[in-house]
Amino acid sequence: MKRSATLVVLLVLTFATSVALAQNSNSSPSVRPRTTGTPVPTRTPTRQTPTTDVQQPASTAASARRTETKLKITGNETPGSQSVIAAFNALVNGIRHADAKAVANVYLNSPRLLLFNNNGTVTRGWDQMRKNRESSYADVKDVKLDVRDVSITMLGRDGALVTCLWTQSQTYKGTPETATGRMTLVFKRVGKDWKAIHVHTSPDKPDPSRVMPSEQASPASSPVP
Repeated sequence: MKRSATLVVLLVLTFATSVALAQNSNSSPSVRPRTTGTPVPTRTPTRQTPTTDVQQPASTAASARRTETKLKITGNETPGSQSVIAAFNALVNGIRHADAKAVANVYLNSPRLLLFNNNGTVTRGWDQMRKNRESSYADVKDVKLDVRDVSITMLGRDGALVTCLWTQSQTYKGTPETATGRMTLVFKRVGKDWKAIHVHTSPDKPDPSRVMPSEQASPASSPVP
C-alpha cells in the first residue's frame, strides 16, 4: 500500500514537471513594443503667395459711357490757353454725339450770341441756337467729325480766337451726307468758364455763284485755308 502511494506521488510530480517544461518551451517572453525614435517631421509653414485668380468685385459700368476725344493742336497754342482748348473739345465732342445739351452749354447764354452758319443763314440768341440744335440732332446719327489745323490765339486775359478746318459726315433722316469747311470761334471768359460768343462757319469750296468773279480763285492758285 505504501509503495502504491509513493508511485502515485512520483507520477504526479513527473506530470507537473512535464507541464512546466512544455510551458517554458512554447511560450515566448513578452516583448515591449520598441519605439523607432524617428522624429515626426515638422511642417514648415508655406509662404502664402497672392494669387491672381481671385475674382475681383465687378465694378459698376457707367451706362452709355462715351469716348471723349482730345484734339491735337497743330497750330499756334498760346500759353494759358488750356481752358479754351477744353471748351473747344467739349463743343466738338458734343457735335460728334449729336448732344444738343452739351453743345448748347459751350455757348454763352445770351440774346447777343451770333452764329454765321455753314449754309449762309444767321442764328441770333442762345435760345434759338438751342432749339435749332435739338430739332436737327433728333434726325442725325453716326456723326464723324474730323477737326484739323486747330490754332488758338489769346486776346488778352478774357478773350480767345480759335480757327480750324473740319470734315463732317453723318446720316440725316436715313441719308448719308458729307461736308467740309472752315470755322472761326470767339471765346470769352465768364467767371472760371470760357464760352463761345460768336462762330463763323463756311464751306471750303463754296458755290461759285455765291462768289464775285473778282474773288474767284484761278486754277493755278491755291485756296487759302
